[in-house]
Amino acid sequence: MAEPQRPLMPKATAVWLVDNTALTFEQIADFCGLHPLEVKGIADEDVAKGIKGQDPVSSGQLTREQIEEAEKNPKARLKMAVPKHKMPNVRLKRAPRYTPVSKRQDKPDAVYWIIRNHPEFADSDIIKLIGTTKATIQKIRERSHWNATNIKAVDPVTLGLCSQLELDLAVSRVSAKHERALKRASRKGATLKPVSESLAPAAPLTELPPRPEAPSEGAPAPDNYGLSSELEQD
Repeated sequence: MAEPQRPLMPKATAVWLVDNTALTFEQIADFCGLHPLEVKGIADEDVAKGIKGQDPVSSGQLTREQIEEAEKNPKARLKMAVPKHKMPNVRLKRAPRYTPVSKRQDKPDAVYWIIRNHPEFADSDIIKLIGTTKATIQKIRERSHWNATNIKAVDPVTLGLCSQLELDLAVSRVSAKHERALKRASRKGATLKPVSESLAPAAPLTELPPRPEAPSEGAPAPDNYGLSSELEQD
């Protein structure tokens, strides 16, 4: 069963309801998620001293009609009003992967292991998995790292820089991305001709049969260039 929604500032809302409505302590406590004795303490000014009341009507958490109906019926319970405006989903930016200080010196070994065993990994994929920097990866690739002579390939799972599940998921994700790229490249290659074929000279035209020579003077001219006429044969 889903937990009922509560006001954003329960005690401040309870302070306002105690001061501005005739609701019972039980009704206010049920709506704000407090104990009835705590609401009674707010009314006696023993609890929530110095807290400014928060109007739930102006904030859209309650309607005036709901409050009036609940004041007439002590057994009625208040519920959060349906919001008039739908809030857009906020996509939280993923924080950089944290690595304990004791493990940071092992990152070059893990990066070198990934480069050797999974060359399909891009720098961005290694950064997501290990939490290193692009500059460090580039130096390890070029063997220009300050500690290049001591770097050895060690599984990041063994070093504790990631779990086996995280490594497997990263490998499958990168492999799928690599396969999609190959399929796109193959489709483009099927529709486009090679440059050598596009620039090849056109094939020579087939030679036409020679035109019959014109008849000499005094000789009768043959009909249709020497071909017998079907009409004359008839």
